[in-house]
Amino acid sequence: MTRLVDLSQNIYEGMGVYPGHLKTVTFQHATHEETAPRFDSGFSFQTLGFMLNDNGPTHVDSFSHLDPAPDAETIDQMDLDLFFGPALCLDVSHVTPHTDITAEHLDAALDASGLDLVAGDMCFFYTATFDRHHGSPEYLTEFAGLGETAAEWIVERGIKTFGVDSPTPDNPASTSYPTHMMCRREHITHYENLVLTEVVDRRFTFVGFPLKVIGAHGGPTRAVALLDDRPGGGPVI
Repeated sequence: MTRLVDLSQNIYEGMGVYPGHLKTVTFQHATHEETAPRFDSGFSFQTLGFMLNDNGPTHVDSFSHLDPAPDAETIDQMDLDLFFGPALCLDVSHVTPHTDITAEHLDAALDASGLDLVAGDMCFFYTATFDRHHGSPEYLTEFAGLGETAAEWIVERGIKTFGVDSPTPDNPASTSYPTHMMCRREHITHYENLVLTEVVDRRFTFVGFPLKVIGAHGGPTRAVALLDDRPGGGPVI
């Protein structure tokens, strides 16, 4: 049986966003009471207004977010193939917060998963940050991040796109952000603020198309996994 799994965080006022980013704001723009007098059939409508940072909720970074080069692509210019494909999720939730996830950690996680990783796959890293801390200030600070050797592991393995269930793939204690620097150099993008609970140590098809905002440096995304729950089931393409 194939099923859809939502990998996206809720969007609401007061949600945790990376420090310094625009906070999420929501407001009632029009109400049924306000719009009903415009119609004589009993019809009415209501709408919600909101403001989001392009790198605020569950989102994917554009190359222009990572790379100051004038020709670095904004989110609307990036190839749609980067946001879709066969994927797997590795469990690195045992790594201590404020420390680096290393290539050795990733090798061990891949071995423990029993999964195969092939060039062109998307790969996601479960740190359990969302499960442990969502809705609290600790969500923004208490997690491990991919260190330099882990960043190079992504390149060496030929991973197309990757993602994490935390506000950044880098160690929050880092002041050099080697994973973002690798992404700048290699033009490999990534998702942040995912919910990966149901796909740990699984293969699946990832679908995460960002909003097509002209000139944006990231794309808020409704990320979804297509899972085949039959024994031996894998990506659903």
